[in-house]
Amino acid sequence: MSRKLQMSINKHKILVTLRNTATADAIYAALPFESHAQTWGDEVYFSTPVSNQILEGDAKAVVELGELAFWVEGDCIAIGFGPTPISQGDEIRLAARTNIWADTDYELTALKNVRSGELVSVVAA
Repeated sequence: MSRKLQMSINKHKILVTLRNTATADAIYAALPFESHAQTWGDEVYFSTPVSNQILEGDAKAVVELGELAFWVEGDCIAIGFGPTPISQGDEIRLAARTNIWADTDYELTALKNVRSGELVSVVAA
């Protein structure tokens, strides 16, 4: 059975399926937690109580829509849903290589209306 969690930002309830990675394990172990959203282009990111993670072998900066990332240097979850200031074309390019720890079917482009400072809650689902 796969592990799931729910991230709530404003009216958005994002159901997430965790991958089998050390980063996913660390995030799941830290549940529940709250944070505040920040935005950067078409990306929402927020700090977590998870730290001391290392880049995993398949870490990457360009992600696919629906992949959830963990920015190791910032101890943040990053949700890219479109171009950022450093994207080339329509790619979803995050600020650095990140660990991909989960996936979602949620229509992430709806996060366009999220504003910096909004409360984020992350709980087991």
